[in-house]
Amino acid sequence: MTDIISDYQKWKQQGENLRTQAKQAMEARYRDLLSEAAQIAEEYRADFSAALKLPPQVTAFRYKASTKSKAKKSAPPKAAAKPATAAPAPNPKILGLQKKLATAKKKLEEAKTAGTPTRPHEDRIYEIEDALRLATQAG
Repeated sequence: MTDIISDYQKWKQQGENLRTQAKQAMEARYRDLLSEAAQIAEEYRADFSAALKLPPQVTAFRYKASTKSKAKKSAPPKAAAKPATAAPAPNPKILGLQKKLATAKKKLEEAKTAGTPTRPHEDRIYEIEDALRLATQAG
């Protein structure tokens, strides 16, 4: 009877050891795959100036860009951005209205190509343009 119990305890200990080893191996592989994915995403962004789209089953993937490539590529744009910041900053309300206007015009074009009624879109554009005129006169 004690043989069975000791055999069972040995088997249980081996199972725990295997479980621990498997856990460590899976964590290491997961980290390796994430590191490779981050590297590929960074290369894609650097080469094509766009972010990769995630597959539907992945809800989020964030990574810190490497400081080496960031320092090399961000230095020239910062120098070019300094003169632009010397000009007075545009009113955020006006910027928001301009974005809304661009979106409304895009929806109007989509409605025209789809053959759907365009009157609501035209009215919305008129309202946004009116608000934009008032905002620029006040500012």
